[in-house]
Amino acid sequence: MKRVHFISNLFAPRFAQEGNPYGNVYARAVNVYRYVNKGMATRKAVDIFKRIGTEATRLAEGSLSRKVFVGGVWRDAHSKQVFPVYNPATWEIIAEVSDVNRDDVHEAISQAYTAQKKWRLTTAKERSNILKSFHARLMEVKDDMARLITLEQGKPLVEAQAEVAYSATFVEWFAEEGKRVYGDIMPNPVNSRRALVSKQPVGVAALIVPWNFPMAMLLRKASAALVAGCSVVAKPSEETPLTAMAVAELLSQSGIPDGLFNLVTCSRPNVSMVGDTICDSNMVAKVSFTGSTKVGKLLMRNCANTIKRLSLELGGNAPLIVFDSADVETAVNGTMAAKFRNTGQACIAANRILVQDGIFDKYVEKLSKKVAELRLGHGFAEGVNQGPLINQPAVDKVSRLVGDATSKGAEIITGGGIDNNLGTCFYRPSVLTNMNAEMTMNYEEIFGPIAPLTKSVIKNQFMLTCVHLC
Repeated sequence: MKRVHFISNLFAPRFAQEGNPYGNVYARAVNVYRYVNKGMATRKAVDIFKRIGTEATRLAEGSLSRKVFVGGVWRDAHSKQVFPVYNPATWEIIAEVSDVNRDDVHEAISQAYTAQKKWRLTTAKERSNILKSFHARLMEVKDDMARLITLEQGKPLVEAQAEVAYSATFVEWFAEEGKRVYGDIMPNPVNSRRALVSKQPVGVAALIVPWNFPMAMLLRKASAALVAGCSVVAKPSEETPLTAMAVAELLSQSGIPDGLFNLVTCSRPNVSMVGDTICDSNMVAKVSFTGSTKVGKLLMRNCANTIKRLSLELGGNAPLIVFDSADVETAVNGTMAAKFRNTGQACIAANRILVQDGIFDKYVEKLSKKVAELRLGHGFAEGVNQGPLINQPAVDKVSRLVGDATSKGAEIITGGGIDNNLGTCFYRPSVLTNMNAEMTMNYEEIFGPIAPLTKSVIKNQFMLTCVHLC
């Protein structure tokens, strides 16, 4: 196999050209990046981390990549085990990360529990100021954080940049809103008494974060918890731990007290162990989870014994409904945004598209044309707006759902199948018609770039279809 060797810093300023910060040379190099060997893929992560800070440099170069962030320091994991992190576009190993055991999780929880006792006594302004410092630091390295997201998650760089900006708004908003957590004075039936309501932090918050938006979901949860006076034990997805590790380093640089933000990373076989340890701990007061409905139900059951507070954002089967009265161009543009963001890998993505028969043919024509114009490719390549699916099981699931639909009468209007010229995880954005209620795709979340279109004759049929398929 042909190997292409890059200079060690793919993002060096010398690639910059007027009007194009990456340059044509860089764009051409990225198009053949899937042939890069492991050493160069790892080098890319090192270069990104170097610009984040001294500790992050050691993190990327290996002395810290096999450690966990607990108690405000990067330390050796008790397990002494690691697992690989891959670039989904190339399947090159980016880094090896600590695969924690139960002792590591217990220590992270204990450190968070101890630190929170002091943190809860600080003023809202003090907590807000630290978040503001973190926000400023995040903005200083926003481009590198975006590149890191693209490297381990695969989404196009422009979407990764948008995610960093989106993430920063959570930090900024909670930093301000945290100073406005007001209490209340309630009427009392007894004249000699006064009823006061004061809001208090719940304690240790365990945050279980998905891979599709590794920074936004982490910071939406962590910013709220920290400014409220809680401490955090975060578990990122095994697919995208590097973004969370960079966030931990930036929080440390921003002056957050030791023990308030702790990070436990693990491989897929150890996910259940980490989840069970969190759920069983009496020190953890709150669990926040974004992910599948199946896992959400499991967490709800397991948290019952210790009566934890729960915030669950689970998978969906969202319909997108288009009536005859709609402006077709507007409807198509809305569909593109709702369906193909992050290559369809979003829990709020439209899973079923129901279109009234009066505009169905026109809608199919316009949507198919726009979908065919989408550019599938490696996230760093110029002009790409659709990246790879996260891993092979994700590709297998999409292929299974499309295969089931076509075997039952669905027609692929555009797209379909894997683009093997790019790699094994690149599924072509697709439009399907002739959908019916027998197809599994109607009941199972797709989580991929597939737009299944169902024609409906009358408005009442939309309602019946939505109720039947939910």
